[in-house]
Amino acid sequence: MSDRYARTRPDPRSAKVAAFQVRGRFLTALALRIDSASADAEFYAQLDEQLGKGRQLFMGAPIVLDLANAPDFADHSRMRDLVEKLRARDLQVFGVQNAPAIDARQLQTLGLITLAPGREAPVPRDTNPAPAVAQTVTQAPLAENKVIRTPVRSGQIVVAEHGDLTIVGSVASGAELVAAGNIHVYGNLRGRAIAGCHGNENTHIFCQSLNAELVAIAGVYQTSETIEDTARERNTHIYLKDEKICMEVIA
Repeated sequence: MSDRYARTRPDPRSAKVAAFQVRGRFLTALALRIDSASADAEFYAQLDEQLGKGRQLFMGAPIVLDLANAPDFADHSRMRDLVEKLRARDLQVFGVQNAPAIDARQLQTLGLITLAPGREAPVPRDTNPAPAVAQTVTQAPLAENKVIRTPVRSGQIVVAEHGDLTIVGSVASGAELVAAGNIHVYGNLRGRAIAGCHGNENTHIFCQSLNAELVAIAGVYQTSETIEDTARERNTHIYLKDEKICMEVIA
């Protein structure tokens, strides 16, 4: 009996092993909003100037084209010319947003995909709303703050998608911090710090010693080349005011 059962048992070596895994990943992308009707010589001159100031920001970063203010770029030939010239500048363009009139199949021929906007506008209020019979209360998601008690090494990406991020230690060059809320670094900040990643303009960045490659709040950023000398290697509070990055040295 045991021999017969042994012959019917499946051979463990014949079991199939999955050839791949599907996993979610938090990806920090830059949105390049086109605010001109055409990509002329002046457009590229301004772009080259910006690249000269913050090449480190764009290097290897995935880029989305925002066409909310440039619907004419839905034309395939104009889009192809724009994408070719951007990629010639080593910009990693992979998607387009705010372009409902664009043909998704034509985008695919350019190696692009359509994306939903990263931040939606609030629903307009009705000035004369009808009386509500019943009202549904939607509870905001609870904050999920994250505390890291070890230094963050180069190449690491630490994300607090629904709250504040606190690092008890230093952040090496090449590392990246991303938070929906505030970022606190109790040590030397050398890498990138991106607060308010979902668009919250009231978030802040605090660090004991500022040597960052990049700091950003709600999409507004400043690179190492433009950080004020008075704030370098100092205990610094970084915040947004009138859509500009402000740096305040804490005594």
